[in-house]
Amino acid sequence: MPRTIYWFISFVIGLIFTVPFLVWVKILELLGMNEKKEACVDKISSNWAKGRIRDSGAEIEVLGAENVPNDKSVVFISNHQGNFDVAIFMAMIEKPKGYMSKMEMGKVPILRNWMEYMHCVFIERGNARKALVAINKGVDILKAGHSLVIFPEGTRSRGSEMGAFKAGSLKLAIKAGVPIVPVTIDGSYRLMEANNGRIKPSKVRLIIHPIVETKGLAKDEIGELPEKIEGIIRSGLN
Repeated sequence: MPRTIYWFISFVIGLIFTVPFLVWVKILELLGMNEKKEACVDKISSNWAKGRIRDSGAEIEVLGAENVPNDKSVVFISNHQGNFDVAIFMAMIEKPKGYMSKMEMGKVPILRNWMEYMHCVFIERGNARKALVAINKGVDILKAGHSLVIFPEGTRSRGSEMGAFKAGSLKLAIKAGVPIVPVTIDGSYRLMEANNGRIKPSKVRLIIHPIVETKGLAKDEIGELPEKIEGIIRSGLN
């Protein structure tokens, strides 16, 4: 329990301490210094996430870091085991990226500002029209050269078993014509979900698989893509 209390306190205090950097990011934006702005957003958000991982006591093993391309935007497709998954992505994958996120995350002060600067897209569940608008916004973000992370299960599995993939989530990569990087998260649920909400140290594996191209695919290949990506991700759990 002491670790859990400390973690939530450090979460809030750490977030508040980033406010001056939000001001600096805004200044860089107004000056048109976009490259410096993007680099600052990535550095601050990554460092904040690393602090939250460190406070949890998690030991993260990263496999396949060489599969992350530096010269192009991609869509990271991953399974989703627990609340720490986003922080693990932010801290351990060294590439600027935003997230397809549920609308509720956009209601957290300060956090929302950083998510907007990271080019995150907020999705309102149960609203097909707004979901389509969100997908189109995601396509524009990808075409502009930014990367995105999607959890096709739609919610946390809270365990080692993967939930069913929502095939529609892959449309983003196909429409934008960018590669998919499948990612397997193995063990993150043991940091919180397996402990009835208490945070406990544990080992987590993050497996980054080779990219899967989406350009030039035949119609039948596009139809098989969701099953293919899901199979790759599942292979990291075996």
